Formats: sequence, structure tokens, C-alpha cells
Amino acid sequence: MRLWYTPENPAKDSQRMERTHTDQMVTRLRDMQANTPDAQASAVVSVDGLIMASSLPAGVEEDRVSAMSAAMLSLGERIAGELGRGTLDEVYIHGDEGYVLLMAAGTNAVLTVLAREQAKLGLVLLEMRRAAQDLGHLVG
Repeated sequence: MRLWYTPENPAKDSQRMERTHTDQMVTRLRDMQANTPDAQASAVVSVDGLIMASSLPAGVEEDRVSAMSAAMLSLGERIAGELGRGTLDEVYIHGDEGYVLLMAAGTNAVLTVLAREQAKLGLVLLEMRRAAQDLGHLVG
């Protein structure tokens, strides 16, 4: 599913366009979660650590998720480069209650997904790749 917004007059209302991009990102996150029931929560975070869009459950702090996501992406990129592993594709953390998965969404953002312990990671990562591509177009 591709989500695009083409304003009739882009100069007329940049706030409307920005809000619409955020709405489109949230819709794409929710679609991804609907297509992958193992994905419990998701967010799009700028590489600077600012939340751009989220579909997080109550009790999960957006600021904390965004800061940690940006830090992990940056560290993962550095490790991959320093150890000769090439360009970073994804980062995942496995805890006893589930996974935290990160994937670049274009060059300016990261897609973060929280998945349950019994998640079928191949399916979650496949859906994340599709969503990251769509979100990368929206982020610019």
C-alpha cells in the first residue's frame, strides 16, 4: 500500500501538508501492525531522535522510544562500518519479553517496532521493509 499526498496548492498551506504527512505515516504504521499481529507498537523517528509518527500503546513514552531508537541506529551504523560489515540493514534487540527492531526509513528516519516474544521475525521484518520503503518516501 502506497500513501501519497499531493496538495492542490503546496504553497497555500504547509502546515496542512505536514499534518497530512504525519497522518499518512500513522496510518501506514497501523496498517503494518494490522498486517503483522506480532508487531505490538511502532514509531517513525528522525535520526536526530525526534518522534515523527507513532502507534504506541498507552504507557510507552514517545520521547524515550525516539531517543533510544536514534541512538541505537547511530551505534549500529558505526559498528557495522568499523567492523567491515557494510551498510547497516537492521538492528534488533531480543529480551525475554520480546523484540525491539529498528530499520532505516529513508536517510532521515528510522522505523522502530516492538514485537512479542513469539514473533515470526521473518514476517515482521518483511512487513517492516515494505513499510520502511513507504515511510521513506513520506519522510523525504
